[in-house]
Amino acid sequence: MTRIEAASARYTATAQWLHWVVALLIIGNFWLGITMVDIPGITPTKLKYFNWHKWMGVTIFGLVCVRLLWRVFHAPPPLPMTMPAWQRASAHLSHIALYVLMFAIPLTGYFYSLAAGFPIVYLGVLPLPVLMDPNPELKGVLKEAHEVLAWMLAGVLVVHVMAALKHHWVDRDEVLARMLPKRLKI
Repeated sequence: MTRIEAASARYTATAQWLHWVVALLIIGNFWLGITMVDIPGITPTKLKYFNWHKWMGVTIFGLVCVRLLWRVFHAPPPLPMTMPAWQRASAHLSHIALYVLMFAIPLTGYFYSLAAGFPIVYLGVLPLPVLMDPNPELKGVLKEAHEVLAWMLAGVLVVHVMAALKHHWVDRDEVLARMLPKRLKI
């Protein structure tokens, strides 16, 4: 691939779609998680939000599986040749962190729900497998892990967005544009 081809390389439309849908679902689910835990007591609204949170988590997990599978068979476009080695390494490590967290958060939430004695019925229709019995000791650990990992993801996402904006507005390269549909000009 020539330098010009590398600079203009873009993610596939499928990769772009998966990126933005998962990003929006993560942001929405993070907001929902914060909102639902602030509702005092056990109310119908709180229970509804907990179910929505779980369903979005299962959806995110499924889409991240598809996204990882897509990435295995469709290499991402190369980073600009002008990017320093430390930035390339940072980008690689942050993407690994994003994938690890996008898997770990739904899994800890799933096992926390099971440990608390609340099996998940996806969209109120499809019961997910119950892989463990209720476990009060493990419940607290899994809840804490779920919350800490979610805040870690929020931090990594902020850095990810800031890096993309820096590339667009400061470096004026195509790093951000390659994840946007061609028809969208920024």
